[in-house]
Amino acid sequence: MAAANMKSVKLRIKSIQNTMQITKAMELVASSKLRRAKEKAEASAPYFSSLRQTLINIAAENTDYTSVYARENKSERHCYILIAGDRGMAGGYNANLFRAFEAESKGKSFAVLPLGKKAQDYVSQKKLERVETENIPVASVRISDCFALARMLCRKFREGEFGHVSLFYTSFVSLMKQEPGSSMMLPIADFKSEVCEIYGKEGEEKKQAQNLILYEPSAEEVYDAIVPEYLAGLLYSAVSSSLASEYAARRTAMEAATDNAAEMIDKLSLYYNRARQASITQEITEIVGGAEGSNG
Repeated sequence: MAAANMKSVKLRIKSIQNTMQITKAMELVASSKLRRAKEKAEASAPYFSSLRQTLINIAAENTDYTSVYARENKSERHCYILIAGDRGMAGGYNANLFRAFEAESKGKSFAVLPLGKKAQDYVSQKKLERVETENIPVASVRISDCFALARMLCRKFREGEFGHVSLFYTSFVSLMKQEPGSSMMLPIADFKSEVCEIYGKEGEEKKQAQNLILYEPSAEEVYDAIVPEYLAGLLYSAVSSSLASEYAARRTAMEAATDNAAEMIDKLSLYYNRARQASITQEITEIVGGAEGSNG
């Protein structure tokens, strides 16, 4: 019985060692992908910032009109762009996102535009109304896809199909912290507070310089043309942040799994060595007992 028990423990140790090799490899892959995802998010920041600054400049100069994208329409329906992961094995990354989404959307009339396989599975499982689009894995989303989605959402907002369009994704804060939350896309944020902050006490001088800019055919039309580009940048930034968050969560989960496997191997090895020592001691005792019996 002791020999059989020792053999099963040895097989268990071997199995856990194989699992640990897999989790360690997944941890290294996630670390590599995380670095690239962070670089991708940082590379998209200048484009997004330039578009945002242009919208602020137009808003600072033109206060006598309201863009169709800056005012609420009659529809009370919400459209949520839900960005989740493509795979599991990332700890509570997807579960935390869906839990926060359910709390945010509770009691509202809404449809979901899912990005990522887990988001698509979630929408199908919960039988939620879906904005029909091509199924695109999050890791494969290109800037051209973001432009197409932004133009489609702007068209639906203009037509009154949705009164609110929001992003719901996981924001990358640090390697150990990722926060699920929402960000309003339409109606577009009011830049008045930012205009006041930027122009401040020197507002008159800066506004005079700003008034030298001429927009063709008009400032309002330029503003409305920039908004879809701005929203595409916002969407691409959210996708990049979600990817970085997913890889960070997976890296943390795989690191914890590797540490747990190593701890289990240590405990099983200790148990195996104790059982082996007990077996050897028993054999020696039996040999000594047999020798004494034969001498007697």
